[in-house]
Amino acid sequence: MLPSQPASQPSNDAALPPAGRFAPSPSGDLHLGNLRTALAAWGFARATGRKFILRVEDLDRVKKGAAERNIADLAAIGLDWDGPVDYQAPRIPQFLEEVQRLTDAGLTYECFCTRKEIHAAASAPHGIPGATRVRAGT
Repeated sequence: MLPSQPASQPSNDAALPPAGRFAPSPSGDLHLGNLRTALAAWGFARATGRKFILRVEDLDRVKKGAAERNIADLAAIGLDWDGPVDYQAPRIPQFLEEVQRLTDAGLTYECFCTRKEIHAAASAPHGIPGATRVRAGT
């Protein structure tokens, strides 16, 4: 049986914000780097008496059974989390509503980048294609 609730609750004030979260993408099994990141976030949350949230980024490239294996692996090394596992896919309608609200407010803009340019933007240096000045966040 996979845990969907924490093994223990923190001894902190419930009003405290989360201090840590781990958000694996269920595209495959966890690797050592994933586990190190989860352990660091969990350790910080627990050391400060605050919450640790487990959020599954199941919006793309989901491999069948990977989320369940990821959750089981985290539990197997002794990590627990506060509240149920938060899956992103069921929240897509909320995300779309927010995008529409931002669009209606004139706060979105169309991107004319090609798929090749978008793919290339994932590696450094980051900049606007064809621009000479580098901008953060592109």
